[in-house]
Amino acid sequence: MKNKKKTIELLAPAKDKKTAFAAIDCGADAVYIGSPKFGARVNASNSLDDIKDVVEYAHKFRVKVYVTINTIMSDDELREAVELIYQLYDIGVDALIVQDMGLLECKLPPIKLFASTQCHNSTLEKVKFLEKTGFSRVILARELSLDEIRKIADNTDVEIETFIHGALCVSYSGQCYMSYAIGGRSANRGECAQPCRKKYSLVDSDGVVVATDKHLLCLRDLNFSSDIKDLIDAGVSSFKIEGRLKDEDYIKNVVSFYRKKIDDAIENTEYERSSSGYSVLGFEADVNKTFNRGYCEYFLHGRNKNIISFDSPKSRGEYTGKVKEVFEKYFLFDGSELNNADGICFFDERGELVGTSVNKAEGNKIFPQSMNGIRKGVEVFRNYNHKFSKMLESAKVERKIEASVCFVEKEQCYKLSAVDEDGVRVVVEAGKNYDKAKNQELARNNIIKCLKKAGDSCFDIKEARVEVDVYPFIPLSELNELRRRLFAKLEEKRIASYEVEKSGGIFISPYFERELFYDVNIMNEKAKEFYEKRGGICREYAIEKTGNVSGKILMTTKHCLKFSLGLCSKEGKKHRYREPFFLVDSHGKKYKLLFECKSCCMKIQNC
Repeated sequence: MKNKKKTIELLAPAKDKKTAFAAIDCGADAVYIGSPKFGARVNASNSLDDIKDVVEYAHKFRVKVYVTINTIMSDDELREAVELIYQLYDIGVDALIVQDMGLLECKLPPIKLFASTQCHNSTLEKVKFLEKTGFSRVILARELSLDEIRKIADNTDVEIETFIHGALCVSYSGQCYMSYAIGGRSANRGECAQPCRKKYSLVDSDGVVVATDKHLLCLRDLNFSSDIKDLIDAGVSSFKIEGRLKDEDYIKNVVSFYRKKIDDAIENTEYERSSSGYSVLGFEADVNKTFNRGYCEYFLHGRNKNIISFDSPKSRGEYTGKVKEVFEKYFLFDGSELNNADGICFFDERGELVGTSVNKAEGNKIFPQSMNGIRKGVEVFRNYNHKFSKMLESAKVERKIEASVCFVEKEQCYKLSAVDEDGVRVVVEAGKNYDKAKNQELARNNIIKCLKKAGDSCFDIKEARVEVDVYPFIPLSELNELRRRLFAKLEEKRIASYEVEKSGGIFISPYFERELFYDVNIMNEKAKEFYEKRGGICREYAIEKTGNVSGKILMTTKHCLKFSLGLCSKEGKKHRYREPFFLVDSHGKKYKLLFECKSCCMKIQNC
């Protein structure tokens, strides 16, 4: 049985049951999955039956299952959500990830609540409030630095979860209304149309163009793989991979990659992983070979320019080399990694990311499907690695739980027992109507050999003992059946013995702001009641309730275009443009930029 240590959790996304199983097999300690309704990814919902299957499979490995109910809701939806929560509680879900505070004013089962990053958890003040309110965990804003994370963890006792990999929202989560303002699709309602991935031009107040047709709000993807140990030392206990719309191959690769990173970081420390078992992989994980827009560490180590993907929102994958010479049907390049059927991409003369596939590769002689735009000196990226993808698809991935078995002789029967790495123990009995084996040594070896096999179960038998005075002759078929019954019973007991931790309740603690406006995202009367009980006054409902976007701040972001374009006065830069600046979209619509240099953030205002 394991000694109790502090636990570190690798938390993986699950689009559906299939990807949840893949994440668990590859080593996730927990998965988060969308509920039938009210998840912040409207296209990643799952049936209650599928969630129940995930819960049963996960709990076998002591893996936890969190369900997202993290949109803001109308009064009618809130009532429906409460009914759903009771069903999820009955299924055995470990916790709910929520945004709408109206839920906390409803009668809920004692299920743990996690404060979604949509709650805008960016300050110690906010995290303290959520902890005192009764949240079991707070999912921090992605924008925080390592020092800011450490300050929060040092001054609270609530579990701290942070994102470590995947796509980045350019706005503080929960503070983006741009998608709703443009087309009525609310990010706070799970329907974001991703306007941050579109092209914009930047102009000054005189109409002078600063930047033309660039993806000025498009961030690279997050990758904290080099910072795991520092984040653990700072107080993070759960490491979250973003990607509830990603496919099974992506999940396999990224989860396996971070499983190794975390295991390496906690080896020979006071920490251990929070679930049981280990994974057997048929591939070597490499996040450079999967979807990415280029990686960055965002603001973890301070502000830097390496966070933006101005030229394209598409996956560029891994850099492979430069084009050396161009011929009619092929090109030569200075790399040697490309293979038949790979997907490649490059930036053409217009600065657009364009792609093609490799029909044939002969060393550094590449015959692409199309030669359009390929020119000498261009950098070539591989955004689809055919061999790696096929390897992921065909790899047999298994998760195993260590166990030992013992075959003993009792007065009335033979007993076969098993105990697993968590101390779960079961026994099955066999009759005693067996003859003495003529060859005692052979009988002993046959019994041990049989008991060391785990068949298609999830167990890995590390030790098989036989404690009898005289070895019986037991037909192999009966031994196999006895073993099968044993492992089936052990698996059943593992699931049955899993205990879901309960919530400690909801409490009233004063809110740290008095007057509350649309950016608090109050959409229903219960949410209003929640804040009023805690001293707040609702001056304005959520934009999604009022529909009023006139003159409103549509996005608050730590990404600063003045900094990224070399125009920041705090950096000692001077420019010839007349502020304020404006973003202009492809339809000519203007958005005013407000720069709050003291707090070092940028706001986008609807004109």
